[in-house]
Amino acid sequence: QVQLVESGGGLVQAGGSLRLSCAASGGTFRRTAMGWFRQAPGKEREFVAAINWNGIIARYAEYVKGRCTISRDNAKNTVYLQMNSLKPEDTAVYYCAAADRSIAVRDSEYDYWGQGTQVTVSS
Repeated sequence: QVQLVESGGGLVQAGGSLRLSCAASGGTFRRTAMGWFRQAPGKEREFVAAINWNGIIARYAEYVKGRCTISRDNAKNTVYLQMNSLKPEDTAVYYCAAADRSIAVRDSEYDYWGQGTQVTVSS
Protein backbone atom coordinates (compact mmCIF):
# COMPACT_ATOMS: atom_id res chain seq x y z
CA GLN A 1 0.00 0.00 0.00
CA VAL A 2 1.39 3.36 -1.06
CA GLN A 3 0.61 6.53 0.86
CA LEU A 4 0.96 9.88 -0.89
CA VAL A 5 1.07 13.29 0.76
CA GLU A 6 1.06 16.45 -1.33
CA SER A 7 2.36 19.84 -0.23
CA GLY A 8 3.32 23.17 -1.70
CA GLY A 9 -0.03 24.52 -2.76
CA GLY A 10 -1.18 28.01 -1.93
CA LEU A 11 -2.31 31.37 -3.22
CA VAL A 12 -0.25 33.00 -5.94
CA GLN A 13 -0.77 35.86 -8.36
CA ALA A 14 -1.10 35.25 -12.06
CA GLY A 15 2.32 34.87 -13.62
CA GLY A 16 3.78 33.46 -10.44
CA SER A 17 5.24 30.05 -9.68
CA LEU A 18 4.68 27.19 -7.28
CA ARG A 19 6.41 23.89 -6.72
CA LEU A 20 4.24 21.03 -5.54
CA SER A 21 5.75 18.06 -3.80
CA CYS A 22 4.39 14.58 -3.23
CA ALA A 23 6.04 12.33 -0.66
CA ALA A 24 5.43 8.62 -1.04
CA SER A 25 5.74 5.89 1.52
CA GLY A 26 4.81 2.28 1.97
CA GLY A 27 5.71 0.95 -1.46
CA THR A 28 8.42 0.52 -4.07
CA PHE A 29 8.45 4.13 -5.18
CA ARG A 30 11.41 3.84 -7.48
CA ARG A 31 9.55 1.32 -9.69
CA THR A 32 6.31 3.30 -9.83
CA ALA A 33 5.02 5.75 -12.40
CA MET A 34 3.81 9.02 -10.86
CA GLY A 35 1.34 11.58 -12.05
CA TRP A 36 -0.30 14.87 -11.20
CA PHE A 37 -3.96 15.57 -11.81
CA ARG A 38 -6.16 18.51 -10.93
CA GLN A 39 -9.81 19.18 -10.30
CA ALA A 40 -11.40 22.60 -10.43
CA PRO A 41 -14.77 23.32 -8.80
CA GLY A 42 -17.59 21.92 -10.89
CA LYS A 43 -15.23 20.19 -13.30
CA GLU A 44 -13.94 16.67 -13.74
CA ARG A 45 -10.50 15.68 -12.66
CA GLU A 46 -7.97 16.13 -15.45
CA PHE A 47 -4.47 14.99 -16.23
CA VAL A 48 -1.60 17.42 -15.75
CA ALA A 49 1.68 15.52 -15.99
CA ALA A 50 3.22 12.09 -15.54
CA ILE A 51 6.68 10.65 -15.18
CA ASN A 52 8.01 7.14 -15.50
CA TRP A 53 9.83 5.24 -12.78
CA ASN A 54 13.35 6.49 -13.57
CA GLY A 55 12.42 10.03 -14.59
CA ILE A 56 13.44 9.67 -18.22
CA ILE A 57 9.98 9.82 -19.75
CA ALA A 58 7.51 12.62 -19.01
CA ARG A 59 4.10 13.47 -20.42
CA TYR A 60 2.21 16.75 -20.15
CA ALA A 61 -1.26 17.97 -20.88
CA GLU A 62 -1.34 20.54 -23.67
CA TYR A 63 -2.65 23.27 -21.37
CA VAL A 64 0.44 23.09 -19.12
CA LYS A 65 3.10 22.15 -21.65
CA GLY A 66 5.95 24.64 -21.49
CA ARG A 67 4.81 25.97 -18.11
CA CYS A 68 5.14 22.89 -15.91
CA THR A 69 7.90 20.41 -15.23
CA ILE A 70 7.48 17.10 -13.46
CA SER A 71 10.48 15.50 -11.81
CA ARG A 72 11.25 12.89 -9.18
CA ASP A 73 13.89 12.07 -6.62
CA ASN A 74 13.80 8.35 -5.97
CA ALA A 75 16.28 8.69 -3.10
CA LYS A 76 13.72 10.89 -1.33
CA ASN A 77 10.61 9.04 -2.57
CA THR A 78 9.29 12.36 -3.81
CA VAL A 79 7.83 13.68 -7.04
CA TYR A 80 7.61 17.37 -7.87
CA LEU A 81 5.57 19.59 -10.12
CA GLN A 82 7.15 22.93 -10.89
CA MET A 83 4.51 25.31 -12.21
CA ASN A 84 5.46 28.63 -13.80
CA SER A 85 3.50 31.41 -15.49
CA LEU A 86 0.44 30.39 -13.55
CA LYS A 87 -2.98 31.47 -14.80
CA PRO A 88 -6.29 31.86 -12.96
CA GLU A 89 -7.57 28.82 -14.87
CA ASP A 90 -4.89 26.73 -13.16
CA THR A 91 -6.84 27.13 -9.92
CA ALA A 92 -7.74 23.65 -8.70
CA VAL A 93 -7.00 20.97 -6.17
CA TYR A 94 -3.90 19.15 -7.37
CA TYR A 95 -3.59 15.44 -6.72
CA CYS A 96 -0.58 13.19 -6.82
CA ALA A 97 -1.06 9.60 -7.95
CA ALA A 98 1.01 6.44 -8.26
CA ALA A 99 0.62 3.65 -10.79
CA ASP A 100 2.09 0.15 -10.84
CA ARG A 101 3.11 0.50 -14.48
CA SER A 102 5.76 2.25 -16.54
CA ILE A 103 3.84 5.46 -17.20
CA ALA A 104 0.20 6.47 -17.28
CA VAL A 105 -1.86 9.48 -18.35
CA ARG A 106 -5.41 8.32 -17.53
CA ASP A 107 -6.66 8.53 -13.97
CA SER A 108 -8.14 5.03 -14.30
CA GLU A 109 -4.59 3.70 -14.65
CA TYR A 110 -3.52 4.98 -11.25
CA ASP A 111 -3.72 2.83 -8.16
CA TYR A 112 -3.02 5.26 -5.31
CA TRP A 113 -4.00 8.86 -4.70
CA GLY A 114 -3.08 11.61 -2.30
CA GLN A 115 -5.54 13.92 -0.57
CA GLY A 116 -4.71 16.88 -2.76
CA THR A 117 -3.34 20.36 -2.28
CA GLN A 118 -5.17 23.55 -3.20
CA VAL A 119 -3.65 25.89 -5.76
CA THR A 120 -5.34 29.26 -6.18
CA VAL A 121 -4.17 31.75 -8.79
CA SER A 122 -5.50 35.27 -8.48
CA SER A 123 -5.82 37.61 -11.45
